[in-house]
Amino acid sequence: MTAQKTVLVVEDEPDAAELFAEMMRVNGFRVVKMFSSTPAIATIIQEKPDVVILDVMMPDVSGLEVLRYMRRDPDLMNIPVIVVSAKSMPSDIRTGMEAGASVYLTKPVGYLDLKQAVERLTQNV
Repeated sequence: MTAQKTVLVVEDEPDAAELFAEMMRVNGFRVVKMFSSTPAIATIIQEKPDVVILDVMMPDVSGLEVLRYMRRDPDLMNIPVIVVSAKSMPSDIRTGMEAGASVYLTKPVGYLDLKQAVERLTQNV
C-alpha cells in the first residue's frame, strides 16, 4: 500500500483553509493547515509535503516569498506548489508562475480544478 500523500495548505482565511483541507481529505490526502507564512516555511522543511496549496496575500510574508524561498532551497525546490489567489490579473498570474508556481488558480477555486491540479502534481511523486 502506498503511503498517504501530504498536502500542506497555507491560507490565512480559516474558512478557505478548512474548505481546501476538506477537499483534499475527501480524496484521501493527509492535510496540514497553516494560517501564516512564516511558520509555514519551517513546516515545509520538516514535513516535505507532496504538494503545497499556497495563498499569495498573507498577513506576514507574501505567499510568493515563501514560493521563492522554496525554489532556492535544493531540498524544497521540487515540491509542487499550487498558488491560490484572489489576484487574477494576467500580470499577477505571470508573477506567480515566474516565482515558481506549478499551477496558479484564482479564487473562488472550484473543487474539481483543485482536485485535478493536486492529483496531476502528485502522480509523479
